[in-house]
Amino acid sequence: MKLLRKENGKLDWRRIVGLIVLITLVLSIVYAIIMVISSPSDTNPGEHQKLKSDYLLMISQCILGIIVMAVPSVIEKRFSLRLPNFMYILYFVFLYCAIYLGEVRSFYFVIPHWDTILHSMSAAMLGAFGFIIIETMGKSKRCKINLSAGFIAFFAFCFALTVGTVWEIYEYLADGLFGFNMQKFTLEGGENLIGRAALVDTMEDLITDAISAVIISLVGYAAYKRNEKKNAVRSDCVCETVE
Repeated sequence: MKLLRKENGKLDWRRIVGLIVLITLVLSIVYAIIMVISSPSDTNPGEHQKLKSDYLLMISQCILGIIVMAVPSVIEKRFSLRLPNFMYILYFVFLYCAIYLGEVRSFYFVIPHWDTILHSMSAAMLGAFGFIIIETMGKSKRCKINLSAGFIAFFAFCFALTVGTVWEIYEYLADGLFGFNMQKFTLEGGENLIGRAALVDTMEDLITDAISAVIISLVGYAAYKRNEKKNAVRSDCVCETVE
């Protein structure tokens, strides 16, 4: 229990949430491996039964989830960044919703617009992370920069949308190379979408990423402009006092 508490004795929710997600993903891998052995490789159209490929996707996603859980810590150490605990918690919750609820519990098929909700959340987090990157660089002694609020907001938008686009490329490659269904071009009943319908999942994801990134960028821009005005007022007060 000491590992789940901070030095001041309070519960460390960052570690608690991270441990819950880690245990959930590990158990999901064990479950998926068992189901790969007993599941069929193919099924008749219209039958609602998961195939070996579905469980292989589940395993790959859970393994990937365990790996990327360490990404924030690696970034902090490598680039001397300081991420707020609430961003860690949101990140872990996102992985839980995307991998366990989405893939293992089939929320992508059961809950309407579940994928859209997750992409809105991920783009917002990535946009906020873009602001943190610039803010940390601005405070760095080795690389001190002074950028306008507009440029910082634009960087946050581009950062969020670029990562979202890279993810869609990963989904496309994974589906083509390993026969997965990450882009949801096959319905749960086995029906394959064709033409424009097959592009809907990818394009909705990218559009959702863009909208969410714009919103968080505008919010961040307004916050930066407000801080600039406060700093300007303080500077004026200091100057008047000196005189």
